Amino acid sequence: MLPRPLFGYIAGASETGASLRENATSFKRHAFRPRVLTNVSKRSQRTRLLGRDYDAPFGIAPMGISALMAYRGDLVLAEAAEAAGIPMIMSGSSLIPLEEVAAAAPSAWFQAYLPGEPDRIDALVDRVAVAGFETLVLTVDTATLANRENNVRAGFSTPLRPSLALAWQGVSHPRWTALTFLRTIARHGVPHFENSYATRGAPILARSVMRDFGKRDHLDWRHLEQIRRRWPGKLVVKGIISAEDAVAAVERGVDGIVVSNHGGRQLDGTMAPLDALPAVADAVSGHAAVMIDGGVRRGSDVLKALALGADFVFVGRPFLYAAAAFGRAGADRAGAILKEEIHRNMALLGINSVGELDATALTRSRLPR
Repeated sequence: MLPRPLFGYIAGASETGASLRENATSFKRHAFRPRVLTNVSKRSQRTRLLGRDYDAPFGIAPMGISALMAYRGDLVLAEAAEAAGIPMIMSGSSLIPLEEVAAAAPSAWFQAYLPGEPDRIDALVDRVAVAGFETLVLTVDTATLANRENNVRAGFSTPLRPSLALAWQGVSHPRWTALTFLRTIARHGVPHFENSYATRGAPILARSVMRDFGKRDHLDWRHLEQIRRRWPGKLVVKGIISAEDAVAAVERGVDGIVVSNHGGRQLDGTMAPLDALPAVADAVSGHAAVMIDGGVRRGSDVLKALALGADFVFVGRPFLYAAAAFGRAGADRAGAILKEEIHRNMALLGINSVGELDATALTRSRLPR
């Protein structure tokens, strides 16, 4: 379906993939302790988060260059989320202008990577506000580019480098070439990184792309304070693992924390977000919303994260695979499957609302991994 370099970009992680594997394994370490003979005929998974009600306790995580995987991928995911009554977080490494997504999906959030200079930070924040986004997500675990050896093996690079091998991938995947790549070129031109700054970024083929991604290694808490002063809406920090960092973020006025190791795509060997979640929730619950992403593949995973202290859960790769395979219909179906699983499992757990979940619903699993 997808050319090998693009599939490798989605599926892979950094170095040995240890964190990627651990993200999934962490859910297997927990087993449910269901209660029975409870009337669950009126159960509801509606969830309130950051002052807004959603139809389910999960949303779509930010994923870069989605429009290379599915035609107009960011819009597809945003519109599917809007229809499902859940939030979608648009990635700052996206190829569609953020203004288009905000217009099509008013409830979408925007995720930013900090530019290297204070004036560029202000300009990007102002652009996001003018577009109409109400929630800004700041990703903070990208002080430098990760060592993603899998991308090298799969033939993916930033910038994309034309080659005979890349040409063969296009020829051997005619459906993607015709319906996604050539269709994009014909209707919208060569894709650019549209949202890294207040102005349009470099095209995906430009050598300057790597330079645009630089200058993040000197960023610190002062830059978060700068954004908090400037940004009028809800502010969420994504990429926190330690409770100490969660507390520091809350002290600087953030409204939410996303416990995340970037899907295993940054520091290989970082602990699984699910394992970090209880300590973070204990430290900041009641002062900020606690969210999580990483390794979530089923409705049962969503419920386990909620039981361990999350207020909300974000899901990434499954939605992008679905959109790559079937476009909007695939993204719609991915959300419906998760909702169906949660609805069914709530009945089997003996609960009527996700707010009833806590750690007593779980025990350590003795099942083989």
